[in-house]
Amino acid sequence: MRSFVRVAGRDEVSLGNANRVTAGGKKIAVFNGDGEFFAIDGTCTHKGGPLSEGEIHGEEVTCPWHGAVFNIKTGEVVSGPAPAAVARYNVRLAGQDIEVEV
Repeated sequence: MRSFVRVAGRDEVSLGNANRVTAGGKKIAVFNGDGEFFAIDGTCTHKGGPLSEGEIHGEEVTCPWHGAVFNIKTGEVVSGPAPAAVARYNVRLAGQDIEVEV
């Protein structure tokens, strides 16, 4: 059964940046895009690069290892070499907390 888990405070994920968190045994990247929060799997499907450490441009994050680009809202691959999308997680705000459904 899925449930929402607190992963960070709003002030812990600064505008235009991401944090790597662990929730429900999963490594997740939480992004702050223009004050709206998004969460996708934190590991690139190409060679396992850390997406939370990638460059963010608008709705896209570039894996720092080999340049695959993912949409931070959907987890879809925008450009390779990643062969597949990453999972997307529902996010909600509870006061000053960011919660992810896992």
